[in-house]
Amino acid sequence: MGKNNFRFWILVSIVAISGFSQGMLLPLISVIFEKGGLSSSLNGINATALYIGTLIASPFMEQPLRKFGYKPIILFGGLAVIISLISFPLWKSFWFWFFLRLLIGIGDHALHFATQTWITSFSSPKRLGRNISLYGLFFGIGFAVGPLMTPLVKVNQALPFIVSSLLCLIGWLFIFSLKNEYPDQDIGVNSFFKTIKRFSSALKYGWIAFLPPLGYGFLESSLNGSFPVYALRNGIDVKNVSFLLAAFAIGAIVFQLPLGMLSDKYGRRNILISILLLGSVCFTTASFLEDSHTGLLFCIFIAGMLVGSTFSLGISYMADLMPKNLLPTGNLMCGIFYSIGSLGGPFIGGLFIQFFHGVSFFHIISSLLFIVFVIIFTFGQKSLVAVREK
Repeated sequence: MGKNNFRFWILVSIVAISGFSQGMLLPLISVIFEKGGLSSSLNGINATALYIGTLIASPFMEQPLRKFGYKPIILFGGLAVIISLISFPLWKSFWFWFFLRLLIGIGDHALHFATQTWITSFSSPKRLGRNISLYGLFFGIGFAVGPLMTPLVKVNQALPFIVSSLLCLIGWLFIFSLKNEYPDQDIGVNSFFKTIKRFSSALKYGWIAFLPPLGYGFLESSLNGSFPVYALRNGIDVKNVSFLLAAFAIGAIVFQLPLGMLSDKYGRRNILISILLLGSVCFTTASFLEDSHTGLLFCIFIAGMLVGSTFSLGISYMADLMPKNLLPTGNLMCGIFYSIGSLGGPFIGGLFIQFFHGVSFFHIISSLLFIVFVIIFTFGQKSLVAVREK
């Protein structure tokens, strides 16, 4: 038990540092590029590199993990992130920074895939839910603290990158104290045709449940990647931007567990349609309070409490709809839809800022949340009935 606890806390600490670096990079680079005169659409395109890296890496992760074990994959992922972070100050270039963010996406995905699988493999059934929720909580805390590093850019542009790379290095060194282990090797490899068939079956059963992760990916990446650009152009100080982003993330952390428990009691669909509608109202209200820092902070915090758990609730909803043999495929597709939403967020957000002058940025988020609410409200119950009839 002592060995498992030591290993667990090192792994979740690594995840917290990874969340910190991700939470820092999106607003920090947006601010640097905006001050350098880069267009908001190009700024958004650069922010998508992280998620492109994640999607590129996805098909190639399982084989090395089975061959080399958990520890080397985590070390590789951590090293890729550290080298990329420390390289940012070397050369300020759109494509160089795009490449570095791509590498961070690949490194972070390797790190998360290996740590999550490792934690799942050694956790007892009685502690699995608690361990995975702590894993998500630590990432969320790291992601919430990350944007608070943005004001350091006023001291020195290189300082936030140096601080985050040093923190990652410290966490990375602790991995060497762990003994390497391997996942179970007795799982057969299916043909490409069977994989495609499983994906289409998962879509048939759970397409409605993939919309919340898609929406959350868009919301999170556009809020962290495009909103800082919009805020700076509308006279909101860099320090206040970082507080607003942290407020959303903290709101999500505070209400993660209570919303999960409410969804167990009242049903996933009911909680999802409630938080999506109220979240849409919150962001619409925020659009009228942009001149009040206190009002905006309050609205963003409440919005975080409401819609900050959309991804995890989407996964739970998917598990309600999906036959047990398709659960792994469903989980994978939740991740893919989240990445697609994350890719679209900064790009669409950037275009919105560039071409829709005088229209609040919050309207694009409130509209998306309302559309997902309408679809789940209209079709969600039918999906549940269809599964029960089966």
